[in-house]
Amino acid sequence: MLTDHRKHAAKHLVCAVITVSDTRTKETDKSGKKIIDLLINQEHQVHFYEIIPDEGEQIRTTVEKAIDSGKIDAVIVNGGTGISNRDVTIEAIEPLFEKQLPGFGELFRHLSFQYDIGTASILSRAICGVRKHCILFSIPGSTGAVTLAMEKIILPEVGHMVQEIHKDVKHE
Repeated sequence: MLTDHRKHAAKHLVCAVITVSDTRTKETDKSGKKIIDLLINQEHQVHFYEIIPDEGEQIRTTVEKAIDSGKIDAVIVNGGTGISNRDVTIEAIEPLFEKQLPGFGELFRHLSFQYDIGTASILSRAICGVRKHCILFSIPGSTGAVTLAMEKIILPEVGHMVQEIHKDVKHE
């Protein structure tokens, strides 16, 4: 089901992947690697990949660093979206949004309920928004959640989203 709008979607994006975890390393970050593999399989590029601890200030500054480089079309942050005291990704990222897309989180929770974790989906605080002409996703860090978000929502729509963000931007 390809709408006319999606026919003009950006095809080859430059992305950033940020894993929020107190315990993962680049060797053990299955979710970050999954995101990267799925992006590359769709012919997108990953120019920024970092693993950072569940620390609000570090999350915010790392996301800003990726976006402020001016080279990134989409940032995908995984981890830190739950309800424990250490889960502060949403609190760090949400204030950065110029526009929020609540439908992303709503759809993600619906699909999580339907295909992955059932009623535990209410614990997810996945969000999406726009900052400085860049789309920013924040998803849970489990490999199942990452796969679901990437395959069912992000990969099918991210090119269209980037095209929409840039369609009325005046370039100097």
